[in-house]
Amino acid sequence: MFKFFRDPKWFLWAYIGSAIILSSLWVQVQIDVKINEWFGEFYDMIQEALSAPNAITIEEYWASLLSFITLAGMYVAVAVLVSYFTNHFLFRWRTAMVEWYHSVYDKARKIEGASQRVQEDTIKFSRIMESLGTSLIEALMILVEFMPILFGLSIGIPIFFFGEWEYGLVVGALLWSIGGTLFLIGLGLILRLVGIEYDLQKQEAAYRKMLVIAEDDETVRPKTLEELFDDVRQIHFLSYIRYLYFDIGRIAFLQANVLSAYVFLAPAIVAGVVTLGVMQQIIRAFGRVEGSMQYLLKAWPTIIELASVYKRLREFERQIDQATVTAGQEVRR
Repeated sequence: MFKFFRDPKWFLWAYIGSAIILSSLWVQVQIDVKINEWFGEFYDMIQEALSAPNAITIEEYWASLLSFITLAGMYVAVAVLVSYFTNHFLFRWRTAMVEWYHSVYDKARKIEGASQRVQEDTIKFSRIMESLGTSLIEALMILVEFMPILFGLSIGIPIFFFGEWEYGLVVGALLWSIGGTLFLIGLGLILRLVGIEYDLQKQEAAYRKMLVIAEDDETVRPKTLEELFDDVRQIHFLSYIRYLYFDIGRIAFLQANVLSAYVFLAPAIVAGVVTLGVMQQIIRAFGRVEGSMQYLLKAWPTIIELASVYKRLREFERQIDQATVTAGQEVRR
């Protein structure tokens, strides 16, 4: 699965490509910081404009909107270009994987679900690994950039439960995020979501294999196909009910998450010690820090899918290795 990073043939794509993607993420985070500053200045200007007629000029208003359009345009341009480059990066990663599988396919083809592992799981694995990897790096970059901003904005502001403690907002975001993440991880483990996803794919592979055999073999009984599809149906229905329980906890927490910053800022808002612009900056910075801390929470369904794909590919590669050893022993005999 990771031969892409070990084969000299793919050195440029693997390492230079990764560096380009990570650099683009850093640029996007820097633009996001500038956008956060813009929100503070813009809402302060709005507050000033609403306090008295003609407190600002129309030119100042349009100039502020234009500055946002410029920042947003830069962000969109970087995001679009890196998305295009990432698609090529992922296909090279998948190519490195399938080239090896092709080279040993004379042994792999006898393994149940081999075609699905090589065709479907390779592209799933490369896509999910890239998605989770870049999301993790971006989350860390956001924490590095927005933590000092949130800390600076919260100094001298009363925070719910923490009072005027200068670390109140940062610690509040940390406790809320980690608590929610641990709750959902525990829920996912109790419901055995990784196991159910693995079992689901296993049943689908068996059903698909029988369908392929039935294309060329008239003796395959319809009952065999129906029995296999019954197994597919049962495992799907079981996964639906387990994900139902998981989604109740996940969606409820994410909805409560919308109010978390306003709850912590309640004393400051009621006391009127912050302007509208500063409040917007704090809420947005709090959301970015909180969102980064909730990386595992938001990525949990994808992590479950990755764990299942990884488990299937590792089992597939072990079976190939065993087949290779067996073939070698037979040759020596």
